[in-house]
Amino acid sequence: MQASATTRSFAAVSAAFGRDLETSFALIERMLWRARARGAALVVFPECALGGYPREVPGNAGGAWDDPPAIAPDGPEIARLSRLAGPTVVCVGYTERAPGGPYSSSVCVSGDGVLGRHRKVHVPPAETLSYRPGAGFAAFDTPIGRLGMLTCYDKVFPEAARALALDGAEVIASMAAWPTCRTTPARRIARDAQTAHFDLLDRARAVENQVVWVSANQSRRLGRLRFIGRAKVVDPTGVVLASTGGRPGVALASVATDAVARTRGALSHLGDRRPGAYELGPSLGGAAAPATV
Repeated sequence: MQASATTRSFAAVSAAFGRDLETSFALIERMLWRARARGAALVVFPECALGGYPREVPGNAGGAWDDPPAIAPDGPEIARLSRLAGPTVVCVGYTERAPGGPYSSSVCVSGDGVLGRHRKVHVPPAETLSYRPGAGFAAFDTPIGRLGMLTCYDKVFPEAARALALDGAEVIASMAAWPTCRTTPARRIARDAQTAHFDLLDRARAVENQVVWVSANQSRRLGRLRFIGRAKVVDPTGVVLASTGGRPGVALASVATDAVARTRGALSHLGDRRPGAYELGPSLGGAAAPATV
């Protein structure tokens, strides 16, 4: 699907990424070229695409984990990604080696270098032995417009995507390693509760913030986990324009360059907010003040 002068094409990747960095780079390059040949201006890869996702060591009662290789944010691997990206904007997840870390991080690059970074803020319980939480959300400028990134569990929290939209993001790249239910998985991916949650959140966050939502995810199995795939591109009205379903592949769709402006111009979810009316609830364990109706 080639983009025209009035549209821009976005691609979301569903694929299985393991520990070997050379294999990861080869897969990134192959899928990037495939998407670029179809006119993609932005290609989004999953969380932990470089080096794979943490894996519980089988048979270890102490909960030991096989963690991915940690990569320096200014190391040769990120420079290599930039060279591969060339004229395309590319978002990739990796395990970041840094003081206070490691972090499940994402980097956005083009041939000009690093455009933006994000460290996963919301670390779910299963990952607390592997990752520390990041500190916040920020959008940044790219050749395709202002963009923000979220990582996996971040998208469960509406404040995360909203913070990016309020910072000017018109496109949000959501990178995940999202599996079927860890306790009671369904036989079929399409019927799993976590699949329903993943798809619902992708559409809801696009509608709430009136953004182009580009959602990438790991696929296939890793130890006891079965990743659901379901990479997709969602327009600012919540319509899923392209999806990989539960299979590996590239979901690619063209969106009008003025789609966000037109959608917000008709009814602005950001402009019509009433911040003074919202009571911010306490963290779990506190008690919310009673509402007056």
